[in-house]
Amino acid sequence: MKLNCYSLATNPPALVPSSPMRQWMDESNDRFAYRCLPLSIANSYGWDLLSPCSFEIEWNGGNLATDITFQALDNYLYLKDLVVSHFASGIITFHPGYLFQTEPGWNLIATGPFNQPKDGITALTGVIETDWLPFSFTMNWQLTAAGTISFEKDEPFCHIFPVQQGILDDIVPEIRDLSENPDLQAQFNAWSTRRSEFIRKLDQRDEETMRQAWEKLYFQGKKTEAEAAVPTHQHKVRLNQPVDLRKKK
Repeated sequence: MKLNCYSLATNPPALVPSSPMRQWMDESNDRFAYRCLPLSIANSYGWDLLSPCSFEIEWNGGNLATDITFQALDNYLYLKDLVVSHFASGIITFHPGYLFQTEPGWNLIATGPFNQPKDGITALTGVIETDWLPFSFTMNWQLTAAGTISFEKDEPFCHIFPVQQGILDDIVPEIRDLSENPDLQAQFNAWSTRRSEFIRKLDQRDEETMRQAWEKLYFQGKKTEAEAAVPTHQHKVRLNQPVDLRKKK
């Protein structure tokens, strides 16, 4: 699937593969947060647009656009081209600097960086029909508390990834009793027993269990120690760098 990113300025915000790293995960004890593979995979699941400057946002809690002010912290001259208060009501609006185009039947999801919470503000999420749209969209964040927050230079302000149109429309979630699937129930019960025993030994500071520190089956893509990893298992996602095909002037 081709994703065309038409720049709307000579120097639009940098577009890069999303980083697998998160500061709060780095700071967790022994960096244990990275042992949660679903979190680590999600961190890298798309591309990020990075702020070209450091800036502050100050909000007095009011509903007017003028209740929000912006200030560049590094003499950046084009802050108004990057971020404004357009919708008021504590919402700030980023201009990504690109017109994105996907192939027919594909949308683009625009949101904030995954697993990267930010005090006082939260990213809003949009699903955009970029297979036909001839104009750009905006990335919006909702301020959640009066005060001052900042974005650092090269901090992601928008996270994008394509999704196929209609992929969810025909899905009908079916709630069933686990006993209807005896094989799956047996696998679940075996896992549950192993899990309970592992936690019991960990609580008792069993020497061998302490050396293991954590259960690795999901990380390894295995149902049991005796089985090989499932062929579809991913233990990391590293996406391609965008290729700049613009004609240099």
